[in-house]
Amino acid sequence: MSQDPQLVEVLPAHRFDEHALAGYLREHLPAMGDTFVVRQFQGGQSNPTFLLETGGRRYVLRKKPPGKVLPSAHMVEREYKVIRALAENTRLPVPQTHVLCEDPSIIGTAFYVMDFIPGRILTHPALEAVELSERRPIHLAAVDTLAELHRVDPMAIGLDDFGRPQGYVARQVKRWSGQYEASRTDDMPAMDNLMNWLPENLPAHDETAIAHGDFRLGNLLFDPDAPRVSAILDWELATLGHPLADLAYFCLPYHLPADLKGMRGLIGIDLKAQGIPDEAEILARYCEKTGRKSVDDWHVFLAFSLFRLAAILQGVYSRALQGNASNADALEVGQRAGVLAEAGWRIAREGAGQ
Repeated sequence: MSQDPQLVEVLPAHRFDEHALAGYLREHLPAMGDTFVVRQFQGGQSNPTFLLETGGRRYVLRKKPPGKVLPSAHMVEREYKVIRALAENTRLPVPQTHVLCEDPSIIGTAFYVMDFIPGRILTHPALEAVELSERRPIHLAAVDTLAELHRVDPMAIGLDDFGRPQGYVARQVKRWSGQYEASRTDDMPAMDNLMNWLPENLPAHDETAIAHGDFRLGNLLFDPDAPRVSAILDWELATLGHPLADLAYFCLPYHLPADLKGMRGLIGIDLKAQGIPDEAEILARYCEKTGRKSVDDWHVFLAFSLFRLAAILQGVYSRALQGNASNADALEVGQRAGVLAEAGWRIAREGAGQ
């Protein structure tokens, strides 16, 4: 498990005109210096992310991937909007934003620039590289941060138009069914089953909050010296949505195997012995911090989250076949979509008693 961001030279498929970028930023970023170094963060599977070093400061640039992308995907403009609104109007840990460029003539796609925030990247929920005493506090800090996000009133910070306030799960099922079909490469019966089951088993109660869409340990930066969240990253899938969809996604490791490479699951691990809170404690903590009395239709949210993640990884796999995925191991990652779909279909079949 890595605790420091992994940096590599810019991958061949993601190279762009660094001179043009430097010229643009000198007009829009006052702190630009004479030197300008660009490296790429390794680890993400979607929007390529780069470290910029100039004038004694470090920034992060996020851009759309090159080549043909699926409709409505990779919307860095939306990432910029939600991060900026939260940074300016809340105490949530998000970076300060500086520049949004929607002109593709600069580096080939739209991009934005924000502050670099130092911190630990803790990708696997088992937290094996972390002291035993820190593991439970880290998990609880993460779910507390999610609860804080869900307590933010979108209208109060100018995000009332960030998505439709009702029908999130139904729209997401339709969207990701379409995205899956657009990137389908082989038959996957569990995905077909979920695409039929989910529209008939939508949550009974609708709610609206700012939904991150990809809230997991790997998308959080933790303080180098304390079990505290320093920054929430990767807002590509953020919208107005049902808060329990975010919570279910965060809890997916409890429903995935620990012994399958890349799954980052917790099944098979002695949670108590390893200092990891179980799912029931996470749900209770979230309810405490948000004032909820219960978590209803949990199996539906879990099945939906696994279905959506499987569709996302199928897109990763399809892009890898085309040669423009963001991560060097995207071919391997994309092939895990079937495992996720099978887990989602199992939970759907077992129903509320699972």
